[in-house]
Amino acid sequence: MSEEATDIRELADIPAIEVISRAAVMLMSSAAEKLGLADADPETSPRKDLDEARRVITALAGLVSASVEYLGPHAGPIREGLQSLQRAFREASAHPDEPGKGPGEKYTGPVY
Repeated sequence: MSEEATDIRELADIPAIEVISRAAVMLMSSAAEKLGLADADPETSPRKDLDEARRVITALAGLVSASVEYLGPHAGPIREGLQSLQRAFREASAHPDEPGKGPGEKYTGPVY
């Protein structure tokens, strides 16, 4: 059996909730990096890219909104992480979006 066939079978054995949760964690980590939060001083982070952060946070919000009914006990912590990233984005923006217009807020509602 080829290595590719083995990888597919192994992925098929992973429960959907785990796949969704892993995707959410990856998106959260990416957004944090793009907000510069992994660096000692986010303001001067060479990785800070708010345009990219907006995209990743919006994708995370869509994933969370579409899958919240399946997340069970993971829903709360994932939603809290998303809201923290949305607030961090607002704080990092020189000209913050109006409430309801920030990244992912079309899926989550306004974050203050």
